[in-house]
Formats: sequence, C-alpha cells, structure tokens
Amino acid sequence: MDSVNLDILPRRAEAQLKELIRDEAVIAIHGPRSVGKSTVLRRFAAEHGVEVIDLDDLVVRDAVAANPTASVSGEAPLCIDEYQYVPQVLDALKARLNREGTRPGLAVLTGSTRQDAVPRTAQALTGRLHSLVILPFSQGEINGVHENLVPALLEDPEAAVMAHPTSVLTRSDYAELITAGGFPLALQRTGSARNRWFDNYVRTTIDRDAMELARIGQRQALAELLSLAAGRSAQVLNVTSLANRLQVDRRTVESYLRLLEDLFLVFRLPAWGKTLNARATGSPKVHMVDAGLAARLLRIGPEKLAGLDPAVLTEFGHLLETFVVGELLKQVSWLDESVTVGHWRTSDGDEVDLVLEFEDGRVLAFEVKAGERISGSDFRGLSKLRDALGSRFVAGVVLGLGSRSYSPAAERMHVMSIERLWRPMG
Repeated sequence: MDSVNLDILPRRAEAQLKELIRDEAVIAIHGPRSVGKSTVLRRFAAEHGVEVIDLDDLVVRDAVAANPTASVSGEAPLCIDEYQYVPQVLDALKARLNREGTRPGLAVLTGSTRQDAVPRTAQALTGRLHSLVILPFSQGEINGVHENLVPALLEDPEAAVMAHPTSVLTRSDYAELITAGGFPLALQRTGSARNRWFDNYVRTTIDRDAMELARIGQRQALAELLSLAAGRSAQVLNVTSLANRLQVDRRTVESYLRLLEDLFLVFRLPAWGKTLNARATGSPKVHMVDAGLAARLLRIGPEKLAGLDPAVLTEFGHLLETFVVGELLKQVSWLDESVTVGHWRTSDGDEVDLVLEFEDGRVLAFEVKAGERISGSDFRGLSKLRDALGSRFVAGVVLGLGSRSYSPAAERMHVMSIERLWRPMG
C-alpha cells in the first residue's frame, strides 16, 4: 500500500460535531492518541475563529491548572485539547454553566482516555456533556467515499448486495489493508518507517499515558498483556488464561485490561442474546482497536500475512475479523440512533461474529470468513440466529475474500466481498 496524505481528508466525525454543537453544551471528542482528534478540533476552531487551548503543552497545562476558571471564561466555543491532563476544567465549565445557564455550543474538548477513566470526570457535567468517539480512519475515509452499508442493509438487503456485485481485491490486498491499519501517521509511512511508528506508539502509550492515568505496579506485565491481546484479538476473552501466562493474579489482569480499554487500545465486544438462548455464552470477545497495531505487535507484515504458511493462517483469520468488525463499528458510530452490538456464541458451537440490534428490535448479523469460497456450513450460526429471532432478523451476511456478492437461496442470507464495506450505495 502506498503512503497517503490524510491531512486534508475530512472525518465523518466532523459532520457529527457540526450537528451536535447546535444542541449540546459541551462535547468531548474521545479516542486513541494520534487518531486525529486534534486535527478535527483545530479545523473546528479555525471555522469559528477561536484558539485551541492545548493541554499537551506543559506550559499551557500548568497555566490552566493554576487558574482553570479564568481559562474557560473566554468566548465560546471554547476548544480544549487533551482535557484529561487538567480535569478541573470540567468543574470550571460546570460552574460557568451554572452561572450563565445551560446553552448549546459552550465547549468542545478532546481526550485520549475514556471519560470515566479520570475520577473527577465521573461527577462533573453529568447530563451536560456529550461524548463523541473518533476511531482510526475507516477505509471509506481513506478513499474519500461515504460508506453507508449498514443503513442500506437495514433498508433493502437485496439492493445493498447487488449494488456492487464484484470485487477486484486479492488476499494480498487485504493483507496490506490489515497491516496498514487506520492511524493517520502510520498510513503516511510505509515499510520499516511504519513499523517504527507503531513501536514508538506502543512505547509512548505504555510509558507515558498509562503511567499518567494509573499507578502501574508491573509495567512489563502491561506491555506483555497488550501483546497477548493482539494475539487473541477476535477470540473469546479468558482472563484466567491471561493471568496464568503473565504469572500475575486475575485481579491485576482485569485492572490492566480496563486500563488498555481506557486508552482505546483494546475493546471488549460483549456477548449478545443471552436471554434469547439458554445455551448462549456470556463471555465477551477481545478485539484490538486497530488491526494494523495488532499485526505489528505480532510482528506480522503484509507479505507474511498474505502467505499460506499454516502457522500464519489462523492469525490471518483473527486479524481479518478484527479489521472487518472495526470497519462495521465505525459505520455504526456514525448513525443517529443507539445500536446494541455484540457477538453471539452458544455452547453447541454456533456463533456469529457481529450482531447489530437497532432501537426497534431489528437485527443485522455478520460472519467473517478468510476464504474466497463460501459454503453452506458458513451460514450455520446465522441461520440459527435467524430462526430464533423470526421477523426481527433483517439479514445475515457472510463477508469473505471472494470476488462476488450475491444472495443464495437461503432466506435472508447474503454473501458479500469484504470490499463492499466501503463501496457506497448510489
């Protein structure tokens, strides 16, 4: 994959921000470090003719910490970058809203940790702060297209399938996309330069961000846990197994996993449908937030990933699933409605990689396969879920490496090439 310049490409979150600022008093843009939050904030500030208060700058940070009330007394919208370094600004914003009355558009903040990761933020601005999450670039954002597969499937699955019935991407192409990931600064590099960036990113996140957010007793264990999470991405989370591998207690692994989640490095995809089927398991899957970062932690480059070495085939399948689930969850994050997401797995061995449940109860379900040919057995989990849900089940989609998208004879079942994820309708 050639290096790309993403500096001028808009993010879908920018349009969301413009809509939210009309209704919300304070908007906090959360997401991984180096994902592009500051770029979005600076573009927004420039459009409104205001300056950005950059708390990543130690001088600015000290000044704001010394007098947070004065720092948030300026003209709205206030734009504050990396607010978690001085969480007192939230109390100052709350006091200003109490004095002046709640009104839309007071402030836009960015933070590289989840809002509830910093204790002070759990109490401040309750009901007055809206969180907007920015994830690594989607393939559509990289290619300058407006993905809309999820709403298209919900509206008319057959039309969504046949809008782009063919694909030209090969296994090697997908290996390139997976290992590149979606971090802007990684995408702007290739080869060893990209590898160095990923390595430095991990080092900085562990040595700086994790240490600032929490008191870590075993830094090396945290770094090893991140690598283990990469190796088990798209698999059911087994905390006991991780604790045994690291030779630490289960409680430590749980707290370190939460820390990695707070830093937007990993996420747990919860089990879905426990009330639907007594045999459904309740364990979440663990996924890396970025497939490129996962591949680098595993020391797997695109050429090795694209090969047919039996030792790598399993990793290809797991990384491909993480890549696809990530693309779909990015599309879900842009929707106006809240969507319940999860994976479905039963003790009988039936499973569905991603389930999307919408507010009206309708469900879309996806299975990811690392092959070009899709067989009837690949629909087993989807078919079981369809039968259990009845009319609530809108469509089941098997996403694979094949060149054709089509609808087989099975009711409400479809096959799509993975490339279809970022090829828009109309």
